[in-house]
Amino acid sequence: MRRRDFLAGVSATGLLAACGSKAVPPLPPGKLSGANDSLGHRLRTPDFPAPGETRRVTVAIVGGGIGGLSAAWKLARSGVEDFLLLELEGEAGGNSRAGKNDVSAYPLGSHYLPLPTREARAVRQLLAELGVLQGDPDAAHPVYDERYLCHAPQERLYIDGYWQEGLWPTLGVPAAERAQYARFQDAVAELRQRRDASGRRAFALPLALSSRDPELLALDRITMRDWLLREGYTAPGLFWLVDYACRDDYGTSAAQTSAWAGLHYFACRDGEGQVLTAPEGNAWLARGLARATVGRVQTDALVFRVEQGRKESFIDVYLAKENRSIRIIARELIWAAPLFLIPHVFVSPRAKWLAAIKGADYAPWVVANLTLSATPQTRAGQPLAWDNVLHDSASLGYVVATHQQLRYAPASTVITWYRSLHEESPSSALPSGRSRNRVLQNREAWAETALADLSRPHPEIRELATRIDVHRHGHAMIRPLPGRLWGGSRHSFETGRAGIQFAHADVSGVSLFEEANYRGVLAAERTMARLGLHYASSL
Repeated sequence: MRRRDFLAGVSATGLLAACGSKAVPPLPPGKLSGANDSLGHRLRTPDFPAPGETRRVTVAIVGGGIGGLSAAWKLARSGVEDFLLLELEGEAGGNSRAGKNDVSAYPLGSHYLPLPTREARAVRQLLAELGVLQGDPDAAHPVYDERYLCHAPQERLYIDGYWQEGLWPTLGVPAAERAQYARFQDAVAELRQRRDASGRRAFALPLALSSRDPELLALDRITMRDWLLREGYTAPGLFWLVDYACRDDYGTSAAQTSAWAGLHYFACRDGEGQVLTAPEGNAWLARGLARATVGRVQTDALVFRVEQGRKESFIDVYLAKENRSIRIIARELIWAAPLFLIPHVFVSPRAKWLAAIKGADYAPWVVANLTLSATPQTRAGQPLAWDNVLHDSASLGYVVATHQQLRYAPASTVITWYRSLHEESPSSALPSGRSRNRVLQNREAWAETALADLSRPHPEIRELATRIDVHRHGHAMIRPLPGRLWGGSRHSFETGRAGIQFAHADVSGVSLFEEANYRGVLAAERTMARLGLHYASSL
């Protein structure tokens, strides 16, 4: 919502009140949370105290998102105990953290995991360890705990004043446009089945296992929107769905997203459409990984200097709560923090690293959790789906935290509203300027934006809201812009170097759970190989 639109709405509200209309309820209370930007931004003008203590460790992991947690998980389950994970925030989990109140737990970021394909072996092993995948993790179609499989109705779309099942716009769509839907779906099905001479899938997850067919890699040089136009697609509903998909997975519009990434969204999985979810989103997965870090994690820890010696890495860490610095000397370093931090932290970073980082851009996100006194109603009385998408909206709609509880009677609930700032032009590796200022708006501004958006399908939403908590992600996910995935820029991070491995999803170029997990496990396995330790590969 633009500022002038918001102010106009406020003015209109005032006029209605003056004319004797029903008073608008005040904005409910809540809190504003997000990444510790005040601590992280100290890297711009470092003034940290000199380290007053030195610790030695075999493996240091910098970053406690899914990549860092996956590295720790793999080390621990392979018998490696001498490692330390350093995390900037007060808890690990990255984009997979959660909140909780008296009504329900709720996500602060990622909220689902599609059923992993056979290529995502480490993810399947984790799910088996957590008891969610039952039986052989390498089976073609494993059995999953039904408590985590998303219950029906799974998704619906609000369009032209009505709710419809599924996300393909169908109300009033002429036959010619539906034919284009079918043609696109046939093309995707063909890509799912396509294999190259080495037996690799056209679009695999993890990305590293995908085909290197030049015809496919060339798709990375154009945008997804241009690919649709090139293939003769004109159906507005198809363009909307593809744009929504890119915004949902990448925080970027179809006009900005690499066509390879856009097609990967549709073709990388087996097409079953089922997802695993929980009231707290993906936080249960982060907690499962974090079991390995008990007693081996340091939170509220900002790594502000890394210097690589001939045989060891020297890592200076500011402990915010103690207002002091320590030095970690590690035989092996796993960098699982975002790559854009490297120029600000590493002493004499390699030129090819800087070249690879140049031009990277990150999508900011805002997540609002609305606690409601009762379940929102619809015109025809349909039950809420788990995922509720609004067609004519800049947001991604909302998910229902209590959906898995199978409530049929109206009751208090929490809905999680998502907004990626996808319309902002890609700028720099450190988001700044207009997009940065927008994500830093206060809680009240974002709460009003969420209420205005949700009031279209649910006019009573303001009366139902008892609390609105807003969580900001300033650097939520790296954007797969054209040329970023297969243009060669990632290679220096994929291979790592002696003494250091990179484990963040940034290395893959897309911010997906499976990618972060793969990068973390791969970094751990390479580290163990360098240490001469035996392990059974999870990849």
